[in-house]
Amino acid sequence: MTGWGLAVGPGVDGRWHYRRSLASRVIWLTTIAVAMSVALVAVGAYITARVQMQQALDDALVSRAQNAAKSDTLLNAGAAGVPPWALGAGDVRIAFLYFEGTRVILDRGPDIQFGEAELAVAQGKRSESLRTIIIGGARYRMVAVPVQSKSGLALVIAQPLADQDRTLARLGWVTLAFGILGVLAAGLGGWAVASNGLRPVRRLSASVEEIARTEDFTPLRVEGDDEVARLSTAFNHLLIALDASRTRQRQLVADASHELRTPLTALRTNIDLLAMTARQDGGFEGLPPEARDELLDDVRAQIEELTTLIGDLTELARDEPIPVQVEAVDLADVVDHAVQRVRRRAPGITFEVFTRPWWVIGEDAELERAVTNLLDNAAKWSPDGGQVDVRLSDGVLTVDDQGPGIAENDRSSIFDRFWRSPDARTMPGSGLGLAIVRQVAERHSGSVHATANASGGARLVLRIPGREKNPHVTT
Repeated sequence: MTGWGLAVGPGVDGRWHYRRSLASRVIWLTTIAVAMSVALVAVGAYITARVQMQQALDDALVSRAQNAAKSDTLLNAGAAGVPPWALGAGDVRIAFLYFEGTRVILDRGPDIQFGEAELAVAQGKRSESLRTIIIGGARYRMVAVPVQSKSGLALVIAQPLADQDRTLARLGWVTLAFGILGVLAAGLGGWAVASNGLRPVRRLSASVEEIARTEDFTPLRVEGDDEVARLSTAFNHLLIALDASRTRQRQLVADASHELRTPLTALRTNIDLLAMTARQDGGFEGLPPEARDELLDDVRAQIEELTTLIGDLTELARDEPIPVQVEAVDLADVVDHAVQRVRRRAPGITFEVFTRPWWVIGEDAELERAVTNLLDNAAKWSPDGGQVDVRLSDGVLTVDDQGPGIAENDRSSIFDRFWRSPDARTMPGSGLGLAIVRQVAERHSGSVHATANASGGARLVLRIPGREKNPHVTT
């Protein structure tokens, strides 16, 4: 069901959900809390008043009976008629009870039924008895005390409780009325608290809805240091992260479109040239073999460049953290595999490799991709017959080449997407290889930076946290 406070049933997570607003919950909780407090106070006051009134009535009734039981005129009661002290006792009923059960009632009212308690007092077994009885449909409080001047005789006095019951009834209605007024006042107070206390929450909700509608990631204004202020601060951090992610996405799309335009244009030109040749008389036979082979090689190289660029873009677009399903990887094995791959692609380069075991928690394929990119970069810049030194020790992978080196001003930029130095713009590559290296390093809580080596070439240093022994093997 919908509406105020009714559960709509369990959701997909098995928990019960409500369609009541936060303001209505505050009102209801405030009203219920005050209602319970008022009810407890009212019940406590009513019970206290009833007990006090009953105690006062009992004390007065017992004292009255004991004083009357001391009078000498009681010796002639029952035989000589009503004693003088009883003539002014119109608010009570008086009777005598003998030890054998004989009773004498000093008025003509309804019969009084005595019990074992009163008989025990007449027989001297109890000093007094006090209980509530019903006489003629009315409630009475009855006390029995022994007559001191005559053994085997008990004086019984019964006082009606009508006045006390009327007083308690009025007290109950007054308490109920004030309780209802208190609940209504609590409801109004809860409404005032919800209206004023939740106003910052409503403003925050309106601001969030406005941001969702307009995609304007301007940070919200934060006032105070309460829970709503902390929530606004956290939301501002989220806005900053979203804005940065959107900026990176737009930059990636812009850079990708720019980089794809060149190989696509060259590929389209070569294909148009092939199509024009095919439509001429003689077709491809009229094209010199050397020109035809060169044209096909260009098409093949451009397709490979596009394939590499698209693969790099796909890898770089993965901006999420490392998945939970990772494994322990020996970085030394990763380096050995990467060196074997690059040696096949660069047969004219000598690779000197020194590695020590270093176990990291991560993805084997990503780490090998990053190391391969570092080695490809070193092989690309090293001259034919040159040497690339690869060293892995204590989680630090160092790759030294014999190329011209990297200008100091460019060392912080070579890991940016699509950034290429003026000297590298005429060389093959997408400009994404080192950007992927940095991304993989950050995804594995590591870092990468560039510097110069002793021979003047470039030195790229990759750091990945880990340990020397396999963490999943106990010794």
